Amino acid sequence: MAVYTEVSDAALADFLSAYAIGSLLSFKGIAEGVENSNFFLHTTDGAYILTLYEKRVREQDLPFFIGLMEHLSARGLACPQPVRDRTGQALGQLCGRPAAIVSFLEGVSVKAPGAGHCRELGRALAELHAAGRDFPMVRENNLSVSAWRPLFAQAEAQADLVEPGLAERTRADLAFLEAHWPQNLPGGVIHADLFTDNVFFIGDALSGLIDFYFACTDAFAYDLAVCLNAWCFEADGTFHRDMAAALIAGYEAIRPLEPAEVAALPILCRGAALRFMLTRLVDWLNVPPGALVKPKDPREFDRRLAFHRRAPDARDYGRPS
Repeated sequence: MAVYTEVSDAALADFLSAYAIGSLLSFKGIAEGVENSNFFLHTTDGAYILTLYEKRVREQDLPFFIGLMEHLSARGLACPQPVRDRTGQALGQLCGRPAAIVSFLEGVSVKAPGAGHCRELGRALAELHAAGRDFPMVRENNLSVSAWRPLFAQAEAQADLVEPGLAERTRADLAFLEAHWPQNLPGGVIHADLFTDNVFFIGDALSGLIDFYFACTDAFAYDLAVCLNAWCFEADGTFHRDMAAALIAGYEAIRPLEPAEVAALPILCRGAALRFMLTRLVDWLNVPPGALVKPKDPREFDRRLAFHRRAPDARDYGRPS
């Protein structure tokens, strides 16, 4: 369960008194995610999500995330809507942490997605990119290529205890990606973390996107690369080319990729896999004492990296030439 900070009944009651969302009926931790403490709120007025921001989320970035969700929601994208308190503030403090309440989205995440789910995701991702084009705020991607070597430095000494040879493979990947990382690709607001648990479906129809707390300003094709890593591989490293082809086709039905993006896709996929391997590796080795959280296995992305090293062309990812 992703709960780092316990919330007492008294602290919760004091926090909720600032909001006009009815009387509390139930309150429980949410067993998804590893970055923040998330709770399900059910009140007499409806259902909400309460988030306490932890770990990598910087307080100065929160206005970007809150503003982006309001902006995307106003443009018709199905995403959480921040709830403002009686004074008009969307951010507060709870148990020493920045905290916010957002609307609850109906739907469930799909644990074993198929090509149809991937096509829906591709369309939604392109719609997100289009809806965010006129968002006025900018946030640098602080988990892009320049951050990977410092991240690895936190775990390098113990990397081979997690998986033999991991340190050497990571050093080679870092050197390659730092030398070849694409520049000047089309970009704007990206989600940067659209794993299956951040996408909801009702039946076969995508019903919403959640968890915008890694959103930033970066290359659109990098966001697509994150999704290819998150949706089109099994835990053992098996790649589903049909699912990748459907995801890319869904995206290009809304926003066709430019030639430079197609050429860069294999490197972007390799970089996205390294980013998640590194953050998982650091988390795996540094679980806070007493935290109700199960860290995710970095070895899954080590196996995906093995595929990316052998895939030099976008056709390897199901994108027709």
